[in-house]
Amino acid sequence: MQDHRLRFIELALARNALRFGSFKLKSGRESPYFFNAGLFSDGAAAAALGECYAAALLHSGIEFDMLFGPAYKGIPLVTATAIALARLNRNVPYAFNRKEAKDHGEGGNIVGNALTGRVVIIDDVITAGTAIRESIDTIRHAGAQPVAVALALDRQERGQGTLSATQELEKQFGVTCVSVVTLADLIESLSGASGSPALVSAEQLTSLRAYRERYGVN
Repeated sequence: MQDHRLRFIELALARNALRFGSFKLKSGRESPYFFNAGLFSDGAAAAALGECYAAALLHSGIEFDMLFGPAYKGIPLVTATAIALARLNRNVPYAFNRKEAKDHGEGGNIVGNALTGRVVIIDDVITAGTAIRESIDTIRHAGAQPVAVALALDRQERGQGTLSATQELEKQFGVTCVSVVTLADLIESLSGASGSPALVSAEQLTSLRAYRERYGVN
């Protein structure tokens, strides 16, 4: 497993952004785990998270010209990722959107660089995918090309059909979904299969595996 994946999981556990128990999702499913990127809420955590996103993007080999963060969670994520990339000598512009367009000053609903070239959307997770779809429409309307969506966590579970949320996006819009970690990565790391000590109880691991067996996709 790549270092950035292990680092992300350790960070998520340390900041309580990754929790275990019983959580009801928007889909109505009872999940044995829950991820909340909003708990990466200080400078050190934001910097480390940005480095994980940057490493995942560079490791993917995707060619891109700029980054876009959908409001609201995507705003700090895209900023942290752009800073991390610059520290790796990959300086790229970025932009984010407002929920409501301004009718004064520079106007419009896009803040930052004009949307041009090949654009990567930076977000935390996909639930309904509404913000991602709106971002794709915004990028295309500006004449740019959405090429990828970078996520912190891919839950790898089915949506309404047989595909996962990320697979549905890839099929519908022709973008590549890049995740810092997947559910499979979580299970591998937490079980100690990657060479580190097990980080959760045997009961929690059993619940994670059962959930993946019931709702997961390949």
